Amino acid sequence: MREVERLLRPSRVSAPAVVLLLALAALAAVACDDSGEGGEIDIDGSSTVYPITAAVAEEFDAVAGDVRVNVGFSGTGGGFEAFCAGETQISDASRPIRQDEIDACAQNGIDDILEIEVALDALTVMVHPDNDFVDCLTIEQLHEIFRTDGADNWSEVDANFSDRSIALYFPGTDSGTFDYFVETIIKDVDEAAFHRGDGTASEDDNVLAQGIGGDNDSIGYFGFAYFQDAGQSLKAVSIDAGEGCIAPSFESALDGSYPLSRPLFIYTRELFLAEHPENPVLRFVEFYLDNATVLVAEVGYVSLPADILQAQKDKIAPFLP
Repeated sequence: MREVERLLRPSRVSAPAVVLLLALAALAAVACDDSGEGGEIDIDGSSTVYPITAAVAEEFDAVAGDVRVNVGFSGTGGGFEAFCAGETQISDASRPIRQDEIDACAQNGIDDILEIEVALDALTVMVHPDNDFVDCLTIEQLHEIFRTDGADNWSEVDANFSDRSIALYFPGTDSGTFDYFVETIIKDVDEAAFHRGDGTASEDDNVLAQGIGGDNDSIGYFGFAYFQDAGQSLKAVSIDAGEGCIAPSFESALDGSYPLSRPLFIYTRELFLAEHPENPVLRFVEFYLDNATVLVAEVGYVSLPADILQAQKDKIAPFLP
């Protein structure tokens, strides 16, 4: 079975293999066989959402016949550019679509965009595991570290911290994670401030994880699943937004107590959903939502509460046969 083979390969799964095997077997049992309809789906966008969509695509491949699903991760902004240019059918996003992106889509005749929430994330701030002086940072301290002309040494953030230079790692400017951080940490503190650029930026969160894990003076941020995957090579920093230090976790993301918890999305068009069965997008999105609870948790994110998940299913219900 392909599920058994996948469990034997390196993966992001942290749960016991036997539990995952039972869960995946249950997925296979309830999945409908859509073989023979064919087609191709192109997906691009958020590197944060990528592990979820890639996992869904792999499972969908087992039941969808000759449908080919191509998944990339150029960043949320890059994904919307491709989507609005008509180059993709689905766009992964770690933030809501902006008005300028909606306008760009409309200029190309794309005015039927459908937003679907698929998971929750706890954007995680990390330092090197040997860092013994940073356990918790306030929003204001994060702002001071990552704003243009901000702190260069740790001691400038807190006099009790080491007098060593800060090494910064952060997502590229096409990343929805970068946009979210700018709005939440940079602009919410000072609307006139900007995110600094003197650090290592990458759209690939694995590159950032390796950088932070290899630099004793590092600090950086990206999605919770990539932190989970890094294991002991990174140290998560708790965040204090005025209610005390809260660590990123499944529980704090789900109840909203973690200050940097956020929803994750996929975007598609009503046109694609209405073209069933000729276009396989509807079947893929339906499969995505039907299996999100298990697959989202499998890759290290937080599954949606039942009521929010049902609201997403209600969005595609009018298109189902």
